[in-house]
Amino acid sequence: MERNLKNVLVISFGFLLLFTAYGGLQSLQSSLHSEEGLGVASLSVVYAALILSSMFLPPILIKKLGCKWTIAGSMCCYIAFSLGNFYASWYTLIPTSVILGLGGAPLWSAKCTYLTIAGNSYAEKAGKNGKDIINQYFGVFFLIFQSSGIWGNLISSLIFSQASNKAEISEENLACCGAYDCMTDTTNTTSSAEPSNSLIYTLLGIYTVSGVLAVLLIVVFLDQIKPDQAETEKEILETPSFCSTFLATFQHLKDKRQCLLIPLTMYSGFEQGFLSGDYTKTYVTCALGIHYVGYVMICFSSVNSLCSLLFGKISQFTGRKLLFALAAVTNTACIIALLLWKPHPKQLAVFFVFPALWGLSDAIWQTQTNGLYGILFEKHKEAAFANYRLWESFGFVIAFGYSTKLQVYIKLYILLSVLVLSMVTYGAVEYLEAKSSPGTPTATKKENVGPLTEETDT
Repeated sequence: MERNLKNVLVISFGFLLLFTAYGGLQSLQSSLHSEEGLGVASLSVVYAALILSSMFLPPILIKKLGCKWTIAGSMCCYIAFSLGNFYASWYTLIPTSVILGLGGAPLWSAKCTYLTIAGNSYAEKAGKNGKDIINQYFGVFFLIFQSSGIWGNLISSLIFSQASNKAEISEENLACCGAYDCMTDTTNTTSSAEPSNSLIYTLLGIYTVSGVLAVLLIVVFLDQIKPDQAETEKEILETPSFCSTFLATFQHLKDKRQCLLIPLTMYSGFEQGFLSGDYTKTYVTCALGIHYVGYVMICFSSVNSLCSLLFGKISQFTGRKLLFALAAVTNTACIIALLLWKPHPKQLAVFFVFPALWGLSDAIWQTQTNGLYGILFEKHKEAAFANYRLWESFGFVIAFGYSTKLQVYIKLYILLSVLVLSMVTYGAVEYLEAKSSPGTPTATKKENVGPLTEETDT
């Protein structure tokens, strides 16, 4: 157990270091690189490349390189993205975004495979249930990994707070903040709040070093899969070919329930994309300055983590319908309030209320949608979760893609429309389930799908 636990901790802290950098950079893209929408365009490209990557790269790379070296190599793709931000342009940031997206799917798949092999290996020796040990390993991983959103954003805010040229933002510039933004480069019009290049390079340097340390941690301390475990690895990796996987993913759309869940799954990408791409830029950076982005996203990450744990435990008592209703009402209230609110530095607390409520809602969307897929499609989990990743990534691509083309109020109306459609189609899924299994309340069905939720992160 000691050796296996060491490997679990090595992977966990490696991911913590890597996503401390990437999470912080993702939150800042729309504010740091707002010229011609370069920042959000790069994020859109990341998720588009991730879609392609998830379809064929993971099994190929893991078979050729093994789990350890696939993790290490994929982490280097994230470092390339950090380096691309030093001299951000369409010729540096877009190619490195493609590289990051291509490395994303193999990274998460290799991590999954490694933890699964380690869990099964220990369970076999100790005479315990493999699923229980695997769940414990994933629990340890996510306990450590989830805090990356806090550290990455804390670093950025502490560094940007050192700016000596901070000054009060004029009322004229504040008029361009919020839902009815002026569709201009609001972060440039408030140049008094811009960090200097030296501070930006310092931050990027820290993020790059964090990524390099993650790679070194994996290379030096993570054990290779042992020869007696290699057969298990081969069994896990005996996946269908690209064509059959591709076909299975789309053949799964023959299931009405899967088609009806597409709006809900895409909404997950839309709402996360809005918070990190639009709220951070047109509300926080515009009215308070870029140095507040990190603090605001820490608020989101903290509430999100706590609520994920809370809702994961209480869902067995409340049922998923009540939780989905809570998330929908909370998000609707936030969207309406964001349409009406004119952000002003004097209302500092309000800037944190929205990400806190958004974090509460997102915790429900993530935990309950993953759980719903696991319960509804128990016999076809691979195809179902491939669809989950596909449609959520499409949501991200679309949200980041139109980010610079539309005013914020239009994006909020789109978000609200997708949310309403999601709830209607979700209701139809619950109706079909109730109809097909009368007398069995779907809300109380239990399924342990913890290990399957990791794929929602890039």
